[in-house]
Amino acid sequence: MSPRLDASRTQKATSTPPPEPLDPIDPTGTAVAHDGALAGLPDIPAFDEVAPADARALSRTLFERLETLEEGTHEYAYVRNTLVELNLALVKFAASRFRSRSEPMEDIIQVGTIGLIKAIDRFELSRGVEFPTFAMPTIIGEIKRFFRDTSWSVRVPRRLQELRLDLAKAGDELAQKLDRAPTVAELAERLGITSEEVVEGMAASNAYTAASLDAQPEEDDAEGALADRIGYEDHGLEGIEYVESLKPLIAELPPRDRKILSLRFVAGMTQSEIGEELGISQMHVSRLLSRTLVKLRKGLTVEE
Repeated sequence: MSPRLDASRTQKATSTPPPEPLDPIDPTGTAVAHDGALAGLPDIPAFDEVAPADARALSRTLFERLETLEEGTHEYAYVRNTLVELNLALVKFAASRFRSRSEPMEDIIQVGTIGLIKAIDRFELSRGVEFPTFAMPTIIGEIKRFFRDTSWSVRVPRRLQELRLDLAKAGDELAQKLDRAPTVAELAERLGITSEEVVEGMAASNAYTAASLDAQPEEDDAEGALADRIGYEDHGLEGIEYVESLKPLIAELPPRDRKILSLRFVAGMTQSEIGEELGISQMHVSRLLSRTLVKLRKGLTVEE
């Protein structure tokens, strides 16, 4: 390399002014003019390098600054966006609780960020509560609302999920036009599908939400929750099995023993009344009844 060329390169390098330092609070590395919105604040490193304790302290300072700025101004938006970036770790922590869901984590974080923004807009330093404590329920609530509004209670094919949306839209449009609920045939004609497909889509809609059996009805219903109305414990069911097992054993008894059983357990007569009916003493009835019951009990034990 010639000395002249090397000197030329050296002169060119020294003549180029060094780049201006970037705004220390910008997470992307791109300088952003903020017109003094954060003037006087300490330098903030990259957001993913800020410790939780430092993030809380910086957030308090930024909230103090936010309260002095007019909403809708460039400075207000800049400080608000900085708070969002500074507290994204809260969203990621909340989203990690739902990692087992089938939805992409990017979507969950995006929804959680909406909750974070809502928390920032509602937060007031005068409440004396740390911002993470205040924001976490709002973030998690927004994520849960997302799953509630988009998830199906029972997994159904994508075709039926889309058909449910089409039916809901067509049903609303036809109801407004006809001033009544549309029929299956009218829905089929509107969507250009068969009536069978409409019915299938309506059935699939039932899988979208699940109602609790313990939920109370909206109207004033004295019958109470659904669980109290769909069934009850029938104590007589247990006896049916014994009756069916006893039938062949009773058929083998002598006529008088069958008569005594019928008068005692079907007619509900006392032993004295049975004795008068049959012309025998109450003691005799008692012995015959006891002998018969022992015989039937042994028969049931052998069958078991």
